[in-house]
Amino acid sequence: MKDRIFGLRPVLEAIEAGKTIDKLMIQKGLQGDLYHELLDKATEYGIPMQQVPIQKLNRLTGKNHQGVFAFISPIDFYKIENVLPSIYEAGKNPLILILDRVSDVRNFGAIARTAECTGVDVIIIPEKGSASVNEDAIKTSAGALYQIPVCKVKSLKETIKFLQLSGISITCASEKTSDTIYDMDFSLPTAIVMGSEDDGVSNELIRISDNLAKLPMYGEIGSLNVSVACGAFLYEVIRQRL
Repeated sequence: MKDRIFGLRPVLEAIEAGKTIDKLMIQKGLQGDLYHELLDKATEYGIPMQQVPIQKLNRLTGKNHQGVFAFISPIDFYKIENVLPSIYEAGKNPLILILDRVSDVRNFGAIARTAECTGVDVIIIPEKGSASVNEDAIKTSAGALYQIPVCKVKSLKETIKFLQLSGISITCASEKTSDTIYDMDFSLPTAIVMGSEDDGVSNELIRISDNLAKLPMYGEIGSLNVSVACGAFLYEVIRQRL
C-alpha cells in the first residue's frame, strides 16, 4: 500500500525526504547503528513511535521489514502555535475542533467532512490514541482533510491551556452536566472537545474545560455516534453565529 513503508533504510530516507510519518512501529529489542540513526531522526522530527513484538510486524507484511514499519500520512500536520495566530490575523472568530482519542477512521473522516462544511478552522488530535489519517480517512471525509488544517499534539491538556491563554473558550461534550448546547455562548472564540467512542472526553480534559454541554436525549438508547453528536454541536455554533 502506498501509505505504508518498511525497512530501516527506506523509512530513514522517507523521513529525510520530508514525508509526514503518521506512526512508526519498531520491533522490541532492535539494535544496530542504522536503527539508532533512525531513532535519533524520528525523535528529532517528533514522530510517534511504538515498540511492538515482531509478530505484529509480520502480520503487516510478509516481506523483510527489518523490524521497522511506518505509516505515511497523505496530509501534512500543522502546529497550533502557527495556525491560531493566522486565524486571528484573517479576522475570523476562531472555531476549533479537538478530538480526544476518536479512534475509528470512518468516524474521524465523517467528522472532518462536517467540520469543513461548518467552517471549523482547525482540527486538533493527540499523537497517541487517535485514528490514523490515512487514505480511508481521506475518502470518508470526501477530501475535507485536504482542505482543513490538522494539528497533531503530544498533550491535549497543554494544548487546551494554550488555547485558553489565547482567548479560546473550551466546551467539552459530556453527559456530566445539566447544561445543553443551547445554554452555551458559542459567539465567543470557541473550541469544541469531542470524546472517544468508548468513554467520551477524559476526566483530565473535563476538569480544565470552561464549559460542559450535552445534547438533549429523549430516546431509550441515550447516546449518539460521535460523528452525529459532533455535527449537532457544530451546527449549533453556526446557528448562534449567523
